[in-house]
Amino acid sequence: MKKLTTVTLLIIVFSHLVTNVKAQIKRKLIWSDEFNYKGLPDSARWSYDVGGKGWGNNELQYYTSKQLSNARVEKGLLIIEVKKETIEKNAYTSARLVTKGKGDWTYGRIDVKAKIPKGIGTWPAIWMLGSTTPLKWPDDGEIDIMEHVGYDQGVIHASTHTKKYYHSIGTQKTAVTTVADCSEKFHIYSLDWDAETVTILIDNKAYFSFKNEHTGNDAWPFNKPFHLLLNIAVGGGWGGQKGVDDSIFPQKMEIDYVRVYQ
Repeated sequence: MKKLTTVTLLIIVFSHLVTNVKAQIKRKLIWSDEFNYKGLPDSARWSYDVGGKGWGNNELQYYTSKQLSNARVEKGLLIIEVKKETIEKNAYTSARLVTKGKGDWTYGRIDVKAKIPKGIGTWPAIWMLGSTTPLKWPDDGEIDIMEHVGYDQGVIHASTHTKKYYHSIGTQKTAVTTVADCSEKFHIYSLDWDAETVTILIDNKAYFSFKNEHTGNDAWPFNKPFHLLLNIAVGGGWGGQKGVDDSIFPQKMEIDYVRVYQ
């Protein structure tokens, strides 16, 4: 009887693996940027969030628009660069690229191959927001595929935010993993998202999962279009908890590609 149970379990596991592999094979690349050009990021794919009023987190940077010094494509890579320079009352400049209106998706697989900056005060992110206009946060949802705060080098965070689950009320769903060489080597930061689960992976290894409770929008706003954001913040309520080391700048996030499959 034990033998039969083991065989049965093996069959179930194998069937599940085959199903997953078939699902992967069926997916098609529907949107991508391989950054095989030079100059400003492709305006058919990317727009800019612009300004410097803290972005809700008391951040210190000013996000510029169409400034090669802060966002450019060169040698097959997208470079987002944060610099120590003053605009208005902000002591740093950076860029926040968004796909809203040019890349909005409900479900799928998103892969971003990136090398992230280091240094105390840096706060790079690869993340998603609901494409609802106007956006109501956290009700319309947020998915953090990758966040890294420079004072905790090598520790990568994945999170989801909803009206029911977010940090300000102590219910946020999150996980961390260590990628010791995240600032020296490229890694693939991924989201695998369907009607039941949000899964975050690094180099195809899952380390965070958030499941649909089927209790409504407060817990699961992830059944609507979302768009991608890429940025480096400076300081802020989280990134600046141990100050900002001005000796580290400039710092870059380098992105080899962004690919979306459905």
